[in-house]
Amino acid sequence: MDAFGLIQIGLILSSTTLISSLQCNHLPLQQRKVIENSLRLLDKMGKEFPQQCLREKMSFRFPTQVLQPRQKETVGVAIEEIFQHIFYIFSKNLTLAAWDQTVLDQFQNALFLQTEQLEACVIKKHTQHCRNKEVSRLKLKKYFQKIDCFLEDKKHNLCSWEISRAEMRRCLQLIDKVIRKL
Repeated sequence: MDAFGLIQIGLILSSTTLISSLQCNHLPLQQRKVIENSLRLLDKMGKEFPQQCLREKMSFRFPTQVLQPRQKETVGVAIEEIFQHIFYIFSKNLTLAAWDQTVLDQFQNALFLQTEQLEACVIKKHTQHCRNKEVSRLKLKKYFQKIDCFLEDKKHNLCSWEISRAEMRRCLQLIDKVIRKL
């Protein structure tokens, strides 16, 4: 390959890196839009919360401290982890959830794309913050396992899905609140 070819490759790589870093600079704005869209899709996905499900309500206690670290990277890692868990929960055994499949697919796609974007942008440094990130991940894993177990215990019935949908709405609203502060 000649020098001109190497220069072209270098220009392409540097412009790709520049475009990627520009996307990462606008990540909080993108996340707000994705969350706003996800909340809209969650509402559109199903009908109003069924009255018969009120007696089955459960408190899952979202670990809010995972969204309060001082480092933006740590918050980004937590948000990425949350999106992955929500995607996982909404990707299994949805047969008894009486939701609009097209809207559900849009919701899943939005979560997946945002997770991919976060993975590309979040700097995962192995520094002293590594332990804090691991503690956050474990807390989030425990939180989402409660939801998953609840769904399994209720055999993924309509009420368990509606309660989980309401919980994911609260979760996304918490993320939105944190992003607006960043």
